[in-house]
Amino acid sequence: MTDLTRAAGGPPDRAGATVVVTTVASDSHTWNLVFLQLLLEELGFDVVNLGPCVPDELLVRHCREIRPAAVVISSVNGHGAQDGLRVIRALREDRLTADLPVAIGGKLGVDGGATSHADRLLAAGFDAVFEDGRDSLTAFRRFLNGLDAGGGTALTADEQMGVPA
Repeated sequence: MTDLTRAAGGPPDRAGATVVVTTVASDSHTWNLVFLQLLLEELGFDVVNLGPCVPDELLVRHCREIRPAAVVISSVNGHGAQDGLRVIRALREDRLTADLPVAIGGKLGVDGGATSHADRLLAAGFDAVFEDGRDSLTAFRRFLNGLDAGGGTALTADEQMGVPA
């Protein structure tokens, strides 16, 4: 067990639980996806990494086929909030993905973190939002642990920033 696994509370039994990792269509970054994949695998999840620049329709199609426990969308280019609103709308409009737990995180805006996008993204249908520059590992773990109980649960803004519930 590595220090990262210990910091995240250890690997509970998640046999068969698959998480889809992806970016928004405009984001071509990959190291963030590799990191998320390794973290999720270390925490006991199976991971399907769709890679960068994933069109919304492709994400929905893969989620319909895979039926994952959750989707984690990472953004580095600063357009996560803008593109995320479109992505979550597409997922929520499809009857097979409408209730799928979906989290988004990373650099969600281009203003250097001066504006929080969490409330708007949560209102649009995301179950969790993890903004760049905030201590989010505890909140991310809480989101993942909620999957074990039969689905993700929306986190409050305080929980997303690591404030204990």
